[in-house]
Amino acid sequence: MQLDPEEMTAVIHRLRRAQGQIGGIVKLLESGADCADVVTQLSAASKALDRAGFVIIASGLEQCITRGDEEAGVDRAKLQKLFLSLA
Repeated sequence: MQLDPEEMTAVIHRLRRAQGQIGGIVKLLESGADCADVVTQLSAASKALDRAGFVIIASGLEQCITRGDEEAGVDRAKLQKLFLSLA
């Protein structure tokens, strides 16, 4: 399964943003920040990671629909398991 270059760029930006958020969370914890601030940032990072995963899986599903399973090289059961792992 290959991501469209535009989608891949968006996913990479989202993952880099999450990476920055996680670094910020570590700094918050090290500085003794308020628990609510830490949880808020954890939630934002988690959502960014989930959305990146959903874009990747949606691309795989689209390939299954438009090209067929064998032609796209996608195992539908495996794709379903991946999708459910994000739920």
